[in-house]
Amino acid sequence: MPVAFGRAGGAVTPVAPAARREVREAYERLRRYFIVALQAGLAAGLAWYVASTLLKNPQPLFAPAAAVGTIAAAIGNRIRRTAELLGGVILGVLVGDLIIKVIGAGPVQTGLVVAFAISLAVVIRGSGAVMVQAGSTAVLLGTVEPNAPDLAVPRTANALVGGGVAVVVALLLLPLNPVRVVHRAAGPTLDLFAKELTATAKALAARDAGEAEAALGRLEAAEAERKQTTEIVAAAREVTALSPWRWRRRAQLRRYENAAAHLELAYTNSRNMVRRVVALLEAGEPVPPALPAAVEAFGQSLRLLHRDFLAGRPPDIARTRARDAAREAGRARAAGLGFSGTIVASQLFIVVGELLRASGMTKIEADRMAGVCEHRPDSRPDPNDR
Repeated sequence: MPVAFGRAGGAVTPVAPAARREVREAYERLRRYFIVALQAGLAAGLAWYVASTLLKNPQPLFAPAAAVGTIAAAIGNRIRRTAELLGGVILGVLVGDLIIKVIGAGPVQTGLVVAFAISLAVVIRGSGAVMVQAGSTAVLLGTVEPNAPDLAVPRTANALVGGGVAVVVALLLLPLNPVRVVHRAAGPTLDLFAKELTATAKALAARDAGEAEAALGRLEAAEAERKQTTEIVAAAREVTALSPWRWRRRAQLRRYENAAAHLELAYTNSRNMVRRVVALLEAGEPVPPALPAAVEAFGQSLRLLHRDFLAGRPPDIARTRARDAAREAGRARAAGLGFSGTIVASQLFIVVGELLRASGMTKIEADRMAGVCEHRPDSRPDPNDR
């Protein structure tokens, strides 16, 4: 690796490329989630206005907090989050009000109220959000002075206002563009996987187990980003289902959902494949030239699939490259592979099939093009083929 030198001649760490990469990744994250920040800001302001001006609540702090929590903490599940929020508050109010009227307020009483509220939430199979809201509401009621104003009704009203305003903002006033956000979320993930598959192919060709292990580490580190992409797809699905302004995007998003489901399987199998590449190289198994060529071709097909989706054209180029990957995997197997190498080739057939299904093919069409049936130990038709 090239090393930068200062004016005094001492070596310094080459931070410029890493800094540029961090800035680029931060920009991509901001571009992906900026709409969520705008929604949260608008929802907080509106919730405060409704609670303080329309409901005449002198302390409307919980309404904007509930709005922000609904927007930011439950992307793709705003309706459920609002129901959990309100359910937890009502549960905390019921338990807290009843017990405090009997035993009074204080530190010991607060502990008992919180324990009862969360236990009841567990009994009724409430989620973590329900338990948090039940417990925090019980804390609020348990720590107020006996002669203080009753907080049960305002707390419940604020929860309803905050959650309701959040849903209105997310689905009616400022709904995200489902197709655009899916593009922005999926692109970096696909490019990252394609990049690491290229690195794996180079490591295979050079028989460098260390480089293959480094690529595997980067793929595993990218798991959190891949899960964020799944979350974004869920948010887009919710918007197209519930926002009248986005209904016309339903058919287009359904195609992306289908692609996302199969790409999820392709990601998992690709990571397992790279793990086997590491084992192959560490064991010194044979590496026919067709094997790294197959891995590289599959990585290219991932990139091309995203480009075709962005351009709105049929993914014929991506399909052709995926078929090339399967063909090279077949050549590698014919040339002779060890134990791990045989598994790598088998996983290549699987991931190619998943990519072809993500491109819109049926299972039978994808298996035929990928050559899956030809390479099964039992090549009879799968009864689950549709």
